[in-house]
Amino acid sequence: MTLEFNEILCIAMFAGFIALLFTGFPVAWVLGGVSLVTATAAAFIFPEQLADGFYGMAFSDLGAVVPRIWTIMQNWVLVALPMFVFMGLMLDRSGIAGDLMENFVKVLGRAPGGLAVTVAVIGLLLAASTGIIGASVVLLALLGLPAMLKSGYSPVFASGTISAVGTLGILIPPSIMLVLMADRTPGVDAGGLFMGALIPGVLLGIIYIVYMVVVGIVSPSSAPVPRDARRLQLGDLVGVFRAVLPPALLILAVLGSIFAGIATPTEAAGVGAFGATLLALAHRKLSTPVVREVCLQTTRTTAFIFAIFIGATAFSFVFQALGGEEFIHHGLKSLPFTDHGILIAVLALIFILGFFLDWIEITLIVLPLVAPVVAGLDVGPADTGARMIWFVVLVAVCLQTSFLTPPVGFALFYLKGVAPSGVTVTHIYKGVVPFILLQLSGLALVYLFPMLATWLPEVAYGR
Repeated sequence: MTLEFNEILCIAMFAGFIALLFTGFPVAWVLGGVSLVTATAAAFIFPEQLADGFYGMAFSDLGAVVPRIWTIMQNWVLVALPMFVFMGLMLDRSGIAGDLMENFVKVLGRAPGGLAVTVAVIGLLLAASTGIIGASVVLLALLGLPAMLKSGYSPVFASGTISAVGTLGILIPPSIMLVLMADRTPGVDAGGLFMGALIPGVLLGIIYIVYMVVVGIVSPSSAPVPRDARRLQLGDLVGVFRAVLPPALLILAVLGSIFAGIATPTEAAGVGAFGATLLALAHRKLSTPVVREVCLQTTRTTAFIFAIFIGATAFSFVFQALGGEEFIHHGLKSLPFTDHGILIAVLALIFILGFFLDWIEITLIVLPLVAPVVAGLDVGPADTGARMIWFVVLVAVCLQTSFLTPPVGFALFYLKGVAPSGVTVTHIYKGVVPFILLQLSGLALVYLFPMLATWLPEVAYGR
């Protein structure tokens, strides 16, 4: 197949972006810089090759990026981002996770793999309350890893458990990734996507727990019962109920208000931020330094995401102006596969890109390019809206693996930064391999049974 010049330029643009990521420059600057260089080349260096049709791009066309950026700043859905970040960080400072760990250990400590199951249950609650991967992994590592190692747990199994469970927050709503995905996928709203991702996220957590129990039974040397574990008492159950009640109420306030149609995701994010602040106040953890630190970190995280947003907007504009979207569409449709084969190829591509790219770049750049192709495929649900929710949930599950796959597995970096000296990088890498396979198994289940992702949205919207 002979490539047109604009197609060669599109390939060079994408390859240059991936190559420059390894230089250490900020992603936002790389996206914007590649866009500027490519636009300059198209307008001044190769104008005769691109003179035909729409691909005769003038350098002044870059001015059209400014209105697109302004549209991003006016998007009310994205207002939820800083508030969800604030909610997660404030909940991290509230001391709730420590109470959960202390009480769940008393109840589950004698069960096979009990400490690992405790970490998984707390991780599920944090995932539905925070959605901040860095905070979840670090918090679970500080609370659970020393206790697991002290009880004789294998460093490989313990580190894999912490890393995998900590990433559930990117999939279980409220999740900032789901907010961005809903914004970048036509026909998909954040509320519907939250509902679609809830069952797959909880299902993945259950798969983790089953695996941990099996490890505790089959290989007790990897997950032994703590020697100081005592018999379950009624007061322990009461303690667990008291510890679970605050985060459960927060989850109900945020997700319940969305699912019941009382609040939009943006409004629910405000409720969540206010609720997390009240919980910190109730636990006597709210102070001026804490508020200052949370606000500062929220500002930094939001600025980081929106800077990449701006760079990705410039990148997408130039890429589309060069015919990149049509090139991707024709390239996928020309694959010698059935429609299901094309979808599997898309998911495989996203899985491989997750080794090198962060979820933000994949969400902002790759997802908008492949979503129109999937919308026209004869796969999954017959209704296009339901099909797109199913597809985006598949991508979300697939992207969860990007936090565990080297060399850009951020959960691995977070864990290594706070892990005891006895836990090495080799332990962490070996530990996450079974959980990556479990994640791919969860991906296969959602693929084979689309109702896992579409049933809740259909019930909520009456479709």
